[in-house]
Amino acid sequence: MDRMKKIKRQLSMTLRGGRTTEKGPGDHSEPIALEENSSSDNEPIVRNGRSLSSHSMQSFLHHYTASSFQKPPIPRPHSAVCRSLSSYLNRSSRLEIVHEDLKMGSDGESDQASGSSDEVQSPVRVRMRNNAARKISTEDINKRLSLPADIRLPEGYLEKLALSSPPFDKPLSRRLRRVSLSEIGFGKLETYVKLDKLGEGTYATVYKGRSKLTENLVALKEIRLEHEEGAPCTAIREVSLLKDLKHANIVTLHDIIHTERTLTLVFEYLDKDLKQYLDDCGNLINIHNVKIFLFQLLRGLSYCHRRKVLHRDLKPQNLLINEKGELKLADFGLARAKSIPTKTYSNEVVTLWYRPPDILLGSTEYSTQIDMWGVGCIFYEMVTGRPLFPGSTVEEQLHFIFRILGTPTEETWPGILSNEEFKSYNYPRYSPDPIQKHAARLESDGANLLSKLLQLEGRRRISAEEAMRHFYFQDLGERIHKLPDTTSIFALKEISLEPETKLRPVPEPVHIQSRRLSLVLG
Repeated sequence: MDRMKKIKRQLSMTLRGGRTTEKGPGDHSEPIALEENSSSDNEPIVRNGRSLSSHSMQSFLHHYTASSFQKPPIPRPHSAVCRSLSSYLNRSSRLEIVHEDLKMGSDGESDQASGSSDEVQSPVRVRMRNNAARKISTEDINKRLSLPADIRLPEGYLEKLALSSPPFDKPLSRRLRRVSLSEIGFGKLETYVKLDKLGEGTYATVYKGRSKLTENLVALKEIRLEHEEGAPCTAIREVSLLKDLKHANIVTLHDIIHTERTLTLVFEYLDKDLKQYLDDCGNLINIHNVKIFLFQLLRGLSYCHRRKVLHRDLKPQNLLINEKGELKLADFGLARAKSIPTKTYSNEVVTLWYRPPDILLGSTEYSTQIDMWGVGCIFYEMVTGRPLFPGSTVEEQLHFIFRILGTPTEETWPGILSNEEFKSYNYPRYSPDPIQKHAARLESDGANLLSKLLQLEGRRRISAEEAMRHFYFQDLGERIHKLPDTTSIFALKEISLEPETKLRPVPEPVHIQSRRLSLVLG
């Protein structure tokens, strides 16, 4: 009998924890449960509100103590919630569970752990607590805000950001991005130190400067704002285009600073422009280096043209070169997004020496071919050290062009004879000269590419993408065509500049010097 009481007591304690027994072989109805509030071992076991008979009790106890009996699994309330929670915790190991509003029983266990039917109906409220906040690094900030790798963040900025920043797995709103950049120092004049004055034009003055954030040199283009007119359209155009152009051969716009009197554009600093490079080489660039520079020019231009952006002001002064030999397109003040739904553009674009004949004759419907003519003129100038068509007026410029490339006919340029401006000039009939006659340093492949760039009719000019694949560049290898847009061609070990032969500069004729100066200053 003592054995029977002991078994009953153990069974009662087990079932008070929420356990039920499996159905016996002879009883396939409902599970048997013990009354939780039984205070005495002599109180009857109740089954569905009815007392069990002595035979039933003995049968039940015999089944419970049988050697083949296995204790049933513990049913866990809200198992679906627990499974999803467990899955979440497995994925996020740095979180721990905090139970809220737990009621503790007299035995020291929470009421939520009880198996009584009344209590398991209320789900456990679970709150996730970050056990160890993620430590934010400078690399995280640089990646999130697209900052230079060598930037120096203000003291205490990382700690402040760790407390106030939204989670890194969520996108950063434009407002929060602006706030973050401002806190670092962007958009503030005091972040930059002016060093030397590099040049001055109608609307802007350019300074060499230094960034306090990176200690790197920068170019500060300070645009004067007229109270009546505001920012010049050229500045607005340059900013709107450059912020979306990310390429190794396009100058990088680092920052924009707007004050009441000025709009300052902060660019990466490059040592010199192509004209200065020509001067330093005595106007004769190593012919291998000409090829390297030309390919980079075409590469940057091809990127622009794929995005429907026309530069419209290509000239040696707008091509910048750093000490590594990287050439970058600059000064997008006259650039235009061709996707703007209009066919009419100004024909007063492109510095006169690099302006194509179709534009000189008044065409306002043009495309990427306008830039390709300029590429041809710059190619020739790098090879020979002098401008190809140094005219001082539109009429003289066309005369220089026709004297070398031949006066156009209806066969070479369909529709030209109906152009009123062309007819008004009444040019002599010139036959075309072989281009190699004027650029003796070029071998046949280079001369062929130059002639494809200098086609009188715009639609016949080679595109930038096609020019990069020209046989002239074959010796640069195939890998140069597979580089990501933002990777320099000098990342390839087979690409390098050759030393320039330092010659005493050969001065340009006085009439060319004066014309070039007027073109630069506008």
